Amino acid sequence: MPNDYSHDELAKLTKSPGWRLETDGNAEHAGTLEDVAKVAHERHARGEHPGIIKRIETSIELEMLQLEQLWRNLGLSV
Repeated sequence: MPNDYSHDELAKLTKSPGWRLETDGNAEHAGTLEDVAKVAHERHARGEHPGIIKRIETSIELEMLQLEQLWRNLGLSV
């Protein structure tokens, strides 16, 4: 179930550890929110599904719109 983070809240969490990117049910990458958002962006740029970002402690998921806003905040193209 996706959590409703505001854009500002996500921007403040970019350096926070404890996040993972899951693709096809497998944990592909773990680290800060910025780390996993960048890996998701790389996947998206290759035409792959970006995956689901979850906060390890609480299993928070980012919806695609939130993920695109996070990429923009990090200066990555959508």
